[in-house]
Amino acid sequence: MKAKGCILVVDDEEIVRDSLARWLEEDGYRVDTAPDGEAALAKLAEQAYVILLVDLKMPGIDGLQVLAQARTMQPDAAVIIMTAYATVDTAVQAMKQGAYDYLVKPFEPEELSLMVGKLTNQEALRRENVLLRKALKRQFEFKDLVSKSPKMEAVFDLARTAAKSNSTVLILGESGTGKEVLAKAIHAESPRREGPFVGVSCAALTESLLESELFGHEKGAFTGAVGSARGKFELAAGGSLFLDEIGDISPKLQLDLLRVLDAREFRRVGGSQLIKTDVRIIAATNRDLKKLVESGAFREDLYYRLNVIPVTLPPLRERKEDIPRLVEKILDDLRFEMRKPLEGVSAEALEILMAYDWPGNIREFRNVLERGVVLARGPILTPLELELAPPASPPGTTADVADSLRDVERRHIVAMLKQHTWNITRSAKALGIDRVTLYNKIKRYQIREDE
Repeated sequence: MKAKGCILVVDDEEIVRDSLARWLEEDGYRVDTAPDGEAALAKLAEQAYVILLVDLKMPGIDGLQVLAQARTMQPDAAVIIMTAYATVDTAVQAMKQGAYDYLVKPFEPEELSLMVGKLTNQEALRRENVLLRKALKRQFEFKDLVSKSPKMEAVFDLARTAAKSNSTVLILGESGTGKEVLAKAIHAESPRREGPFVGVSCAALTESLLESELFGHEKGAFTGAVGSARGKFELAAGGSLFLDEIGDISPKLQLDLLRVLDAREFRRVGGSQLIKTDVRIIAATNRDLKKLVESGAFREDLYYRLNVIPVTLPPLRERKEDIPRLVEKILDDLRFEMRKPLEGVSAEALEILMAYDWPGNIREFRNVLERGVVLARGPILTPLELELAPPASPPGTTADVADSLRDVERRHIVAMLKQHTWNITRSAKALGIDRVTLYNKIKRYQIREDE
């Protein structure tokens, strides 16, 4: 049965913890337990939960204190208070502090199942509605761009200023850094926001096709031109035209583009009529245009016309402090797209994500998470599902960062077995797989307990 979400059961009576955990696991939930309030708060700091089942009377930190802390640490988690001391005062106090509901011991397991099922269905619907509203809106504004990096804040400040003008913007950065996303954000905050945002990749088309794509063509202009067609400069009228990979255009198109930028008019391919254009140009490239100018591969005059407001996006390896927030944002999107009950990544997986250099930047980062979501067996993504090797060992060690996935998986399984003192059930839960799968992997990789 596929896990529906993770629940934390907090009770100082072991028999209560174990029986509730078994019942909820049979209902398809992943369950953690804690014997007291202090242990519960420690687990809240490490793992996201959908529901907390908390006993009211416990030694040390009691249920109401756990409730108060949980509202701060995990405000989206629903808290159900359990108690054998059924008084109106404690029920009212718990509800005032934000408890979802109240159960009086002893209670029937079916009562708990109904309450938990209703809660998880409500939460799934709430999240889906939030994501649906985001998907329908599809606006790219600076407030939606994820970063707390000083470098990215400087980029956003410059881009916000640029957005208010009608000047040409040149976005520079490695492949996958999010140049088109930034271009859309600039358009969304510009005076042209009500106009169209039209993009074209200059590297994806041949010279003749790109010329027709940009300027349009008249009937009979070339073989197959059975009618006239408007180009991107006409389609983007009143809005913004995004020219991606501008460093890859041919010398002829460089000259044609320079003329359009200077005169703000052009002719369709095969046409004689001059057409006025009213577009804001946002160009982007992952190439060093200065070096291309020096080598003669790119026109110097066009470079200066494009380089009015240059904005450079830093690679992901220079803003790794953004990775936890990027994980949260991307998984939010994937929850909606794939209809999966995702909660996050494990601590080990996040450590690997933070240590990797990401040569493909945000594009590669999203692809890795998407692959992990497809392979995910539960709501928490693990290193096995992300298929990334652990961080490189310090100099002087014999670990090989180019190890095969098989070696990476074997080492990770051994580490989890050691961490959980070879308890198969707990190790399987930590790995996000079932016991049978773990037994099969132990046999396949010939893992011995004395390792």
